[in-house]
Amino acid sequence: MFKLKKKVMTAVLAASMSIGLFAATANAATDYWQNWTDGGGTVNAVNGSGGNYSVTWSNTGNFVVGKGWNTGSASRVINYNAGVWAPNGNGYLTLYGWTRNSLIEYYVVDSWGTYRPTGTYKGTVSSDGGTYDIYTAQRVNAPSIDGTATFTQYWSVRQSKRATGSNVAITFANHVNAWKSKGMNLGSSWSYQVLATEGYQSSGSSNVTVW
Repeated sequence: MFKLKKKVMTAVLAASMSIGLFAATANAATDYWQNWTDGGGTVNAVNGSGGNYSVTWSNTGNFVVGKGWNTGSASRVINYNAGVWAPNGNGYLTLYGWTRNSLIEYYVVDSWGTYRPTGTYKGTVSSDGGTYDIYTAQRVNAPSIDGTATFTQYWSVRQSKRATGSNVAITFANHVNAWKSKGMNLGSSWSYQVLATEGYQSSGSSNVTVW
Protein backbone atom coordinates (compact mmCIF):
# COMPACT_ATOMS: atom_id res chain seq x y z
CA MET A 1 0.00 0.00 0.00
CA PHE A 2 2.80 2.38 0.79
CA LYS A 3 6.08 2.80 -0.99
CA LEU A 4 9.21 2.24 1.04
CA LYS A 5 11.78 4.68 -0.29
CA LYS A 6 14.58 2.41 0.92
CA LYS A 7 13.35 -0.56 -1.05
CA VAL A 8 12.51 -1.29 -4.66
CA MET A 9 8.73 -1.50 -5.05
CA THR A 10 6.15 -0.41 -7.61
CA ALA A 11 5.75 3.32 -8.13
CA VAL A 12 2.39 3.17 -6.43
CA LEU A 13 1.91 1.48 -3.09
CA ALA A 14 0.05 -1.74 -3.35
CA ALA A 15 -2.94 -2.50 -1.23
CA SER A 16 -1.24 -5.65 -0.05
CA MET A 17 -4.15 -7.36 1.58
CA SER A 18 -6.44 -10.26 1.06
CA ILE A 19 -10.08 -10.01 1.91
CA GLY A 20 -9.61 -13.20 3.89
CA LEU A 21 -7.41 -11.30 6.35
CA PHE A 22 -10.13 -8.83 7.24
CA ALA A 23 -12.67 -8.86 9.99
CA ALA A 24 -15.75 -7.96 7.98
CA THR A 25 -19.40 -7.49 8.69
CA ALA A 26 -22.20 -6.47 6.39
CA ASN A 27 -25.15 -5.49 8.56
CA ALA A 28 -26.79 -3.17 6.07
CA ALA A 29 -26.23 -1.85 2.56
CA THR A 30 -24.24 1.12 3.86
CA ASP A 31 -22.63 -0.61 6.84
CA TYR A 32 -19.94 -2.88 5.43
CA TRP A 33 -16.97 -2.91 7.80
CA GLN A 34 -13.37 -3.75 6.90
CA ASN A 35 -10.62 -3.94 9.51
CA TRP A 36 -7.14 -5.30 8.78
CA THR A 37 -3.65 -4.90 10.18
CA ASP A 38 -0.39 -6.69 9.51
CA GLY A 39 0.21 -6.81 13.26
CA GLY A 40 2.73 -4.01 13.58
CA GLY A 41 2.27 -1.41 16.29
CA THR A 42 -1.13 -0.66 17.76
CA VAL A 43 -4.36 -0.11 15.83
CA ASN A 44 -7.61 0.53 17.71
CA ALA A 45 -10.57 0.52 15.33
CA VAL A 46 -14.17 1.05 16.45
CA ASN A 47 -17.12 0.08 14.27
CA GLY A 48 -19.61 2.76 15.27
CA SER A 49 -23.31 2.95 14.58
CA GLY A 50 -24.59 3.60 11.10
CA GLY A 51 -21.78 4.64 8.81
CA ASN A 52 -19.38 5.85 11.50
CA TYR A 53 -16.00 4.43 12.38
CA SER A 54 -12.97 5.67 14.26
CA VAL A 55 -9.32 4.62 14.35
CA THR A 56 -6.34 5.52 16.50
CA TRP A 57 -2.98 4.05 15.59
CA SER A 58 0.58 4.18 16.89
CA ASN A 59 3.88 3.09 15.31
CA THR A 60 2.07 0.74 12.98
CA GLY A 61 3.08 -1.49 10.17
CA ASN A 62 0.35 -1.47 7.54
CA PHE A 63 -3.39 -1.31 8.26
CA VAL A 64 -6.66 -0.52 6.49
CA VAL A 65 -9.98 0.29 8.13
CA GLY A 66 -13.03 1.25 6.10
CA LYS A 67 -16.78 1.38 5.96
CA GLY A 68 -19.15 1.38 3.04
CA TRP A 69 -20.83 -1.22 0.86
CA ASN A 70 -20.58 -4.95 0.38
CA THR A 71 -20.96 -4.47 -3.38
CA GLY A 72 -19.38 -1.55 -5.22
CA SER A 73 -21.04 0.53 -7.90
CA ALA A 74 -19.71 2.65 -10.75
CA SER A 75 -22.53 5.17 -10.30
CA ARG A 76 -22.46 5.59 -6.53
CA VAL A 77 -22.04 9.01 -4.93
CA ILE A 78 -20.13 8.43 -1.71
CA ASN A 79 -20.86 11.01 0.97
CA TYR A 80 -18.67 11.30 4.03
CA ASN A 81 -17.54 13.55 6.83
CA ALA A 82 -14.03 13.12 8.22
CA GLY A 83 -14.51 14.89 11.53
CA VAL A 84 -11.00 13.81 12.48
CA TRP A 85 -8.21 13.12 10.00
CA ALA A 86 -4.81 13.46 11.67
CA PRO A 87 -2.09 11.17 10.29
CA ASN A 88 1.44 11.58 11.58
CA GLY A 89 3.39 9.92 8.78
CA ASN A 90 2.05 7.90 5.87
CA GLY A 91 -1.72 7.68 5.57
CA TYR A 92 -4.55 7.86 3.02
CA LEU A 93 -8.14 9.02 3.32
CA THR A 94 -9.54 7.27 0.29
CA LEU A 95 -12.39 5.61 -1.50
CA TYR A 96 -11.14 2.07 -1.96
CA GLY A 97 -12.39 -1.09 -3.64
CA TRP A 98 -11.92 -3.98 -6.03
CA THR A 99 -13.48 -5.44 -9.14
CA ARG A 100 -13.14 -8.86 -10.70
CA ASN A 101 -13.21 -9.86 -14.37
CA SER A 102 -10.78 -7.99 -14.58
CA LEU A 103 -9.11 -7.94 -11.18
CA ILE A 104 -8.64 -4.21 -10.48
CA GLU A 105 -7.80 -2.44 -7.24
CA TYR A 106 -8.86 1.22 -7.21
CA TYR A 107 -8.35 4.32 -5.09
CA VAL A 108 -9.81 7.83 -5.10
CA VAL A 109 -7.51 9.61 -2.63
CA ASP A 110 -8.82 12.83 -1.05
CA SER A 111 -6.07 13.35 1.54
CA TRP A 112 -2.81 11.80 2.69
CA GLY A 113 -0.04 12.15 5.24
CA THR A 114 3.62 12.55 4.32
CA TYR A 115 3.48 10.53 1.09
CA ARG A 116 1.33 11.41 -1.94
CA PRO A 117 0.96 8.37 -4.19
CA THR A 118 2.08 8.47 -7.81
CA GLY A 119 2.41 6.02 -10.68
CA THR A 120 2.21 5.99 -14.47
CA TYR A 121 0.53 9.32 -15.19
CA LYS A 122 -2.57 9.22 -17.41
CA GLY A 123 -4.09 12.69 -17.11
CA THR A 124 -6.53 14.48 -14.84
CA VAL A 125 -10.20 14.53 -13.91
CA SER A 126 -12.13 17.37 -12.31
CA SER A 127 -14.73 16.30 -9.76
CA ASP A 128 -16.42 17.59 -6.63
CA GLY A 129 -14.57 20.89 -6.57
CA GLY A 130 -11.08 19.56 -7.16
CA THR A 131 -8.69 18.16 -9.76
CA TYR A 132 -7.32 14.64 -9.45
CA ASP A 133 -4.25 13.18 -11.15
CA ILE A 134 -4.87 9.76 -12.68
CA TYR A 135 -2.27 7.01 -12.37
CA THR A 136 -1.97 3.30 -13.02
CA ALA A 137 0.38 0.71 -11.62
CA GLN A 138 0.77 -3.05 -11.89
CA ARG A 139 1.25 -5.45 -9.01
CA VAL A 140 2.91 -8.77 -9.80
CA ASN A 141 2.34 -11.82 -7.60
CA ALA A 142 0.93 -9.65 -4.84
CA PRO A 143 -1.82 -10.24 -2.28
CA SER A 144 -5.34 -9.51 -3.50
CA ILE A 145 -8.94 -10.37 -2.72
CA ASP A 146 -8.34 -13.54 -4.73
CA GLY A 147 -5.08 -14.50 -3.08
CA THR A 148 -1.67 -13.97 -4.67
CA ALA A 149 -2.24 -12.52 -8.14
CA THR A 150 -1.04 -10.08 -10.77
CA PHE A 151 -3.41 -7.14 -11.15
CA THR A 152 -3.67 -3.47 -12.08
CA GLN A 153 -4.27 -0.51 -9.78
CA TYR A 154 -6.24 2.58 -10.80
CA TRP A 155 -5.67 5.78 -8.87
CA SER A 156 -7.24 9.23 -8.77
CA VAL A 157 -5.25 11.42 -6.38
CA ARG A 158 -6.46 14.91 -5.54
CA GLN A 159 -3.84 17.52 -6.42
CA SER A 160 -4.24 19.22 -3.05
CA LYS A 161 -5.47 17.71 0.18
CA ARG A 162 -9.20 18.02 0.64
CA ALA A 163 -10.37 19.99 3.67
CA THR A 164 -11.96 17.81 6.33
CA GLY A 165 -14.59 18.38 9.00
CA SER A 166 -17.59 18.97 6.74
CA ASN A 167 -19.91 16.93 4.54
CA VAL A 168 -18.31 16.18 1.17
CA ALA A 169 -18.94 13.79 -1.72
CA ILE A 170 -17.00 11.63 -4.15
CA THR A 171 -18.92 11.30 -7.41
CA PHE A 172 -17.36 8.01 -8.40
CA ALA A 173 -18.86 7.99 -11.92
CA ASN A 174 -16.67 10.98 -12.81
CA HIS A 175 -13.57 8.92 -12.04
CA VAL A 176 -14.89 5.78 -13.70
CA ASN A 177 -15.67 7.70 -16.90
CA ALA A 178 -12.30 9.47 -16.87
CA TRP A 179 -10.49 6.18 -16.34
CA LYS A 180 -12.48 4.61 -19.16
CA SER A 181 -11.50 7.47 -21.49
CA LYS A 182 -7.86 6.52 -20.79
CA GLY A 183 -8.50 2.84 -21.59
CA MET A 184 -8.68 1.98 -17.88
CA ASN A 185 -11.71 -0.28 -17.68
CA LEU A 186 -12.90 -1.68 -14.38
CA GLY A 187 -14.04 -5.28 -14.11
CA SER A 188 -17.59 -6.48 -14.62
CA SER A 189 -18.02 -7.93 -11.13
CA TRP A 190 -17.88 -5.66 -8.08
CA SER A 191 -16.41 -6.53 -4.71
CA TYR A 192 -16.63 -4.23 -1.68
CA GLN A 193 -16.33 -0.42 -1.80
CA VAL A 194 -15.37 1.52 1.33
CA LEU A 195 -14.28 4.96 2.48
CA ALA A 196 -11.03 3.92 4.12
CA THR A 197 -8.31 5.08 6.46
CA GLU A 198 -5.00 3.47 5.58
CA GLY A 199 -1.71 3.87 7.40
CA TYR A 200 1.85 2.63 7.09
CA GLN A 201 4.69 3.09 9.58
CA SER A 202 2.83 5.99 11.16
CA SER A 203 0.64 7.14 14.02
CA GLY A 204 -2.55 9.15 14.04
CA SER A 205 -6.31 9.18 14.37
CA SER A 206 -9.43 9.45 12.25
CA ASN A 207 -13.16 9.56 12.77
CA VAL A 208 -15.24 9.17 9.61
CA THR A 209 -18.95 8.85 8.86
CA VAL A 210 -19.96 7.43 5.47
CA TRP A 211 -23.34 7.40 3.74
